[in-house]
Amino acid sequence: MNITGNTILITGGGTGIGRALAEALHARGNQIIITGRREGVLRETAAANPGMAWATLDMEDAAAVADFGAQVVKDHPALNAVILNAGIMKAEDLKAQPFDLAVVEAIIATNLLGPIRLTAALLPHLTAQPKATVMTVTSGLAFVPLTATPTYNATKAALHSWSQSLRHQLANTGVEVLELAPPGVATDLMPGHAENPASMPLADYTAEVIGLIERGETPRGEILVERVKPLRFAEANGYEAVFEQLNGAH
Repeated sequence: MNITGNTILITGGGTGIGRALAEALHARGNQIIITGRREGVLRETAAANPGMAWATLDMEDAAAVADFGAQVVKDHPALNAVILNAGIMKAEDLKAQPFDLAVVEAIIATNLLGPIRLTAALLPHLTAQPKATVMTVTSGLAFVPLTATPTYNATKAALHSWSQSLRHQLANTGVEVLELAPPGVATDLMPGHAENPASMPLADYTAEVIGLIERGETPRGEILVERVKPLRFAEANGYEAVFEQLNGAH
């Protein structure tokens, strides 16, 4: 992916990693369009970055995603990249009675179905571009689960697998498929993340990611900062120890 000269759509671009990437890529000469559910944070982010465009989108709403996909390519015909960053993370007690399936369904709709639906809506346009990029945002937890957030982990594992299939199917096109797999980063994705001393500072994470993209250091199409590698490669390097470190011993 070229680091400049693109027109990039970023879902969940009003806060957290999405906003940090939007601002960093905007500063490098890309036209950025951010989306999210909350108009206020989108307006605030765009106002702080003159020239940045925004539009509201609920990634849980299948019809809205399809309509948005059609509209955004009309409004931004130079669109050649999408970063599928929007996601929700919630703790779940699988033993709870009654168990709240609405939480499960919301996480799956936002984290997995949303990216699949939006990619489907944008792919005819992206494959017609000389060069284009689809970037999924998964998690280190796709590889070793945090047991307190089972559905979140599962959606990120599924998105990792789906990204591999998409990359292989698009190998003979001009569309590059990248997967960004963050470690725990100091954002408000879940209560306490921003204050957790174990979370990677957002500015440090963003700078490392931008550097990896800029240098083309994306082996297998994956963008991995050093902090996430113990999770990503746990299966090869000692899964049980990493799992215990993350979740504690039984």
